[in-house]
Amino acid sequence: MTRVGICSLTLAATFGDAVAKHFDPGWRCRHSARVPILRILVDGYSLLHAWPRLASHAERHTAEARDALVHVLTQYRDSVGTPVTVFFDGGGAPPGTPKTPSDPEMEIIYSPSGKTADDLIERVAYKLAQLGEVLVVTDDHAERDMITSFGGMPRGCEEFILDVNAALQDLTDAVKLHNRREKSRYHKSDF
Repeated sequence: MTRVGICSLTLAATFGDAVAKHFDPGWRCRHSARVPILRILVDGYSLLHAWPRLASHAERHTAEARDALVHVLTQYRDSVGTPVTVFFDGGGAPPGTPKTPSDPEMEIIYSPSGKTADDLIERVAYKLAQLGEVLVVTDDHAERDMITSFGGMPRGCEEFILDVNAALQDLTDAVKLHNRREKSRYHKSDF
């Protein structure tokens, strides 16, 4: 039986089959044309609640916890090359929230008064799904069903955390390997 992993397909398109197999050992691509994910949409508080080790000393709805999440997701975005948008519930940014740098590759959005992060995620996912693949990270089952209904790809928070940790470990390993090779090359050129 051929299994096609959601993130594995995107990873294969971006980094090749070897990386995709790392995330899903049973993965074999059965598609001749691979479509990368346009953007990853993250329900910020859903992911924070599922990730107790992240900013474990901070309450889940604090600026410190949000900043820790944005920091890790920025590293992940740098690792996989897919733009990320993180949505937080609230009537805009909470009072006293420092201006978090947001750019087209790593957006941080607070829902306005009268709207939820889920409302915004569904709206953005619907529009992006018309242009290509969009991955939505949430543990809200109703939202996951909605995302699936118009062609988006939902991902549970636990699965996504595993993907993030694996991608960041792969990046760390690649940097270490590169540094060892450069160190070896540098020492060889001394003689």
